[in-house]
Amino acid sequence: MNNLTTPQLFSRYALPQMVGLLFNSIYLIVDGVFIGHRLGTDSMAAAAVSVPLMEMLIAMSIAIAAGAGVSIAGQLGRGEREGAVRVFNTAFACALTLGALVIVLGNIFVDELAVLLGSTPDIHADAVAYMRYIVTFSPFQILSFLLSGLARNDERPKLAMFALAFGSCSNILLDWFFMYPLNMGIAGAALATALGPIFSVLILLPHFVLRHGSLYFTWVHIAPREVGDMLALGFPSFIMEFTIGIITFVYNAAIVRWGYGELGLAAYLVLGYLMLIFLTLFLGMAEGLQPVFSHFRGTGETAREKSLRRFSAWVFLAIGMAGYALIFFFGEYFLALFNPNDAELLAFMNARCKEYFCLFPLAGYALLMISYWQSTRQTGKALIVSLSRSLIWPPVLALVLPAMFGSEALWLCHSISEAISAAAAFIILIVSSRREQK
Repeated sequence: MNNLTTPQLFSRYALPQMVGLLFNSIYLIVDGVFIGHRLGTDSMAAAAVSVPLMEMLIAMSIAIAAGAGVSIAGQLGRGEREGAVRVFNTAFACALTLGALVIVLGNIFVDELAVLLGSTPDIHADAVAYMRYIVTFSPFQILSFLLSGLARNDERPKLAMFALAFGSCSNILLDWFFMYPLNMGIAGAALATALGPIFSVLILLPHFVLRHGSLYFTWVHIAPREVGDMLALGFPSFIMEFTIGIITFVYNAAIVRWGYGELGLAAYLVLGYLMLIFLTLFLGMAEGLQPVFSHFRGTGETAREKSLRRFSAWVFLAIGMAGYALIFFFGEYFLALFNPNDAELLAFMNARCKEYFCLFPLAGYALLMISYWQSTRQTGKALIVSLSRSLIWPPVLALVLPAMFGSEALWLCHSISEAISAAAAFIILIVSSRREQK
């Protein structure tokens, strides 16, 4: 990192993770396309019920990876390799334990979980069938994101990108195979989604098993305090990633509450796929920059740290504006990919797409600042903004705005939430900077 300019650092670390996560989003989208074409609107609604669950698994994995990554990058920056190896193995043990718990509890309470996440009587059987595959194969989902995150911190961002991309591409092929030649229905779509991460794990494991970097597998004593510190550091990342799942859960419930029914759920699934692409661009870049911010904080390179933060903010804003322009002018073509023969669904989505995304270009700034503060151990600031854009404003706005201005106001709530959170991040940064100057 020492000889790289700010743009070079951004390109080396932010872009590969963005590409890797983008492929992960694409395979979820292709899954939806196959389901819409092969099985119809109700099956799309059933798959939508599992989206918050999958986002929760990804969020828990990224939380462990981010918490471990902040510690590992700082220790490697200071030359403390043994400490970094200990944190790596502790994180891996935590991920395995989490995966085992999800398998057991998820299969026991799968019916109740489906109802909690928004299934209706008409789609409940398909929702449960889809969800059962997700929880059974959850350890691979968790490990794929954990190992890719730790590979980035071990200076292998391109390996992490390739592993995630390969797993995503394999899922696309499996989607077609299970749903068309084998005619497995919604279970085939779920099985393809569940198997994809296995390939990512198989690609990443040799790096650590064969000791190609600073991190490798060895036996360590798991210290509860170290686990607690790691999870505390990673908690803002959990909230940041799980925001997609939380928002999906909130809006699934709100869509049913305000009378949109299965049509609204199916439409929101497709809008959610488009949202996933939008936010994945930001999330991938923000997560990719974590090792760099943590390294600079560990080595005391404050000037380079601030330079990268400012440069990244402008890049995030530019990408956000370009993304909304694409949605504004070409969004209807994306929406038509999923169920082109359902004129009612297409009309419903087209009428709400532009307003749903109108303030999304500002979302990137909040995500960047969450990652920056977390990477530099300013966890409180990261947590405030993370909670603002997930647990505070989305449910409040989804409850209040439709009640005040009618049900159509529901489709503006997410954009308004992102704008408020970005403003909060900017205010916190300005106040903190002024305090540091005194």
